[in-house]
Formats: sequence, C-alpha cells, structure tokens
Amino acid sequence: MTEITYRLPQQRVLTTALPGPRSQELAARRKAAVAAGVGSTAPVYAADADGGVIVDVDGNSLIDLAAGIAVTNVGASHPKVVAAVRKQVERFTHSCFMVTPYEAYIEVCEQLSALTPGDHEKRSVLFNSGAEAVENAVKVARLATGRTAVVAFDHAYHGRTNLTMALTAKSMPYKSHFGPFAPEVYRMPMSYPFRDGGQDGAAAAREAITRIEKQIGADSVAAIIIEPIQGEGGFIVPAAGFLPTLVEWARANGVVFIADEVQTGFARTGEWFACDHEGVVPDIITMAKGIAGGMPLSAITGRAELLDAVHAGGLGGTYGGNPVACAAALAAIDAIRDHDLPARARRIGETALTRFHALAREVPAVGDVRGRGAMLALEFVRPGTTEPDAALTAAVAKRCLEQGVLTLTCGTYGNVIRLLPPLVISDELLDEALTVLCTAIADLAGR
Repeated sequence: MTEITYRLPQQRVLTTALPGPRSQELAARRKAAVAAGVGSTAPVYAADADGGVIVDVDGNSLIDLAAGIAVTNVGASHPKVVAAVRKQVERFTHSCFMVTPYEAYIEVCEQLSALTPGDHEKRSVLFNSGAEAVENAVKVARLATGRTAVVAFDHAYHGRTNLTMALTAKSMPYKSHFGPFAPEVYRMPMSYPFRDGGQDGAAAAREAITRIEKQIGADSVAAIIIEPIQGEGGFIVPAAGFLPTLVEWARANGVVFIADEVQTGFARTGEWFACDHEGVVPDIITMAKGIAGGMPLSAITGRAELLDAVHAGGLGGTYGGNPVACAAALAAIDAIRDHDLPARARRIGETALTRFHALAREVPAVGDVRGRGAMLALEFVRPGTTEPDAALTAAVAKRCLEQGVLTLTCGTYGNVIRLLPPLVISDELLDEALTVLCTAIADLAGR
C-alpha cells in the first residue's frame, strides 16, 4: 500500500472568527450575483484543500468531514489526479465522444466493468452528474422491459431533475413547488431499523413487495431503484436481508434492479461499492461523486443485454465522459487501489463508531449511531423518545464549524449529522475532529 502524502499541513488553524472578513466580502458579492436558491452549508469560502483540510480565503484551516458530499474520497488535490488532469488539458479538453471518440472513455468503462459487482458481461455509459446517471438508468430499464412503472423508497434521494425529483422522497427543499413531476413513480416503505422497531430485513422487503404487487402489479414494473445505504434521507442502513430479498423478487419477475451508488461508491463504505457488503449484484448501478476525484463525471454500468437494447443515439450527451474527467477518474481509481482506501474507510469507521457508541451511552439525545466504513451518522432525538431533534442537530453542526470542523446534516427530519471525511484523512486529524464533535454534542445535549 502506497503511503499517503499531503501537500498542505494537516492541522486545524483558526486565524479569524468564522466567517472571516474576506469570506464576508465574498458573501456580499454572492448575494448580488448568485441566485438565492443555491444554498451552502458553511459561510466560509475555500481557497485551497488537500487531504483532510480545507483552507479558506482568510487563512483558516478547517478539518473536512464532508469531502464535498463524498466526492473527494482521494482528497481534493491528489497528486495523481492533478497530474492526469494537467496532462490531458495540455492535449485537448473536449471533442465529444459522440463525434470523435477517445481511448480514456473506453478505459473508464473497462475499469467499471471490472470493479462493479458481478462477473456477467457489462456495458457502461458516461455522463456528468448523479441525477443524469439515474435518469438514464431508468430510460434503459423502461426500454429494455417495455414497462413504465418505477419503484422508489421512503427517504430516498436521487437528484433534482424532474424525473429524479419524482424519485426523491423529501419535499423541502428538493421538490416543493417544482411539480408536476414525472409520472409512473411509486414509493414503497424502506427498512429503517431505528424507526421500524428493528424489523427483520427480509420481512420488511416482503412487506414492500406485497404493496408493489397489489398497487402496481409485477408485470408493470420496469425497475426498482434504491440506494444501498440511503444518503440525504439519513444514512439509513437497511436491515440485513432487505436488499437481497428485493433482488430475488426482481429477478423472478423480470424487473430491473438499479442500485444508486452515487454517494456510496468508490470505497466510501469500506468496499468498492455498498452492494458488496451483502453480495448484491444489481442489473444496473449508477455512479458519480467519488468516481473522478472532484471532476464532473458519472456513469451507469449494467448487464450487456440491457444497455445494448438501446438504439444508437439513445444514450449520450455533449459533455458526458469528458476527456479531462476521464483522465481524472482513471487516476482516482489508481489512487484508491494504491492506498487501499476500502481498508482505510473501514479503519475510519471502526475509530469513529467506537467513540460514537460510547457517547450514545452517556448522551440520551443520541438516538442512533449507524453507518459503514467512512459513511457514518448520528441521529438526534428528544431523550426517551424517537421524536426528531432538528434544532439540536443544527446547533451541533454550527458549534463544530465555529471550532473549525466542517460537518453535514441530513435526514428526512433534519436530525442527522453525517460524516463523509476524505478517505485520506490522517488518524491524528480524524481524532481531533471527533473530539470536537463529541464535545459539542455532550455540551449542547447534556449528559
């Protein structure tokens, strides 16, 4: 395993109160130029980033527990990615694969065939964003099956386009007043162990399947789409057996099983893909975020007979599989292998979960601790209940930011702190960040 090197000092340094004066200046300029509908988690503006730190325009060095929402798994400026991007930019930035194709696109697709679950014959298509990948996965499923209905799940997040908003469960801020949405999307109950009494996974899946058969009919369903671990919905890890039972039913009924691994993919959960934890082999898998070290790239990889069923010209896009992004993806995949980042993610998870479980025993407001690898969550509730406490969650995130640690919130009820550190974060920096977080929780929630 190659040792991880850092370009910037891996330390938390606060030179100003947050936000600093330069960030405040940029916020004023932003207000006059950027649409109000674009939100930001933190009021600080990045100037540099590397490993586990983000340095803002005022010189503050913050510990990054967000990784750009699971994008910079290999760090925000990994030297392999930087070198690959620089080399490709010097050659050409664009030609459009649909006009004059290039080798790097093919190489990325070859890598995806090798990395994604299953040893069947596969095909891939490259796009720009996770939502675009999801849209095209649904397109393929509908064409290949000749059916129209698509099943999604409670607490799901699949994107902000019209179809993906229909698939997404949470209204505010993602769907509110943006309808009407794409038709023929049906929502089923999700396995949510903290909130469904710890129901057996297979039993929870059978409940969803019964509803599918009664409300839609198996012969009308083109696809089931699900995040193996839900992201924006609250980092919900379904009970063991939930996913395999859904897959078994889908196979038996000619339904395409789509795994949305946009947030969970590329070593984030301690395996290359979250499906690997239960040996689930999807018919189509959607990918983005961690695929290219921060460059905009997404993909779908699926069974050859499904993707090859689409007529020529039915899949593609001007920028899909941009050559610079492809170069970055190949370098990022190499870096994940070189540093054995799946193992690193597992170590991060073991370190954090040990501390979180100890904290939960002392702080009743911590209702649930969950996650896999470096995709971790704390769900906050009113002590003695399962009533969500979104106010406490926001206060914890705010306190952490004030002390130079960047965290994210999520969840249908807004009551979950989620951690997505770059997988190359040092042990020392991770420990410091966890101390800040646990101290903030204990102080604000009381023991």
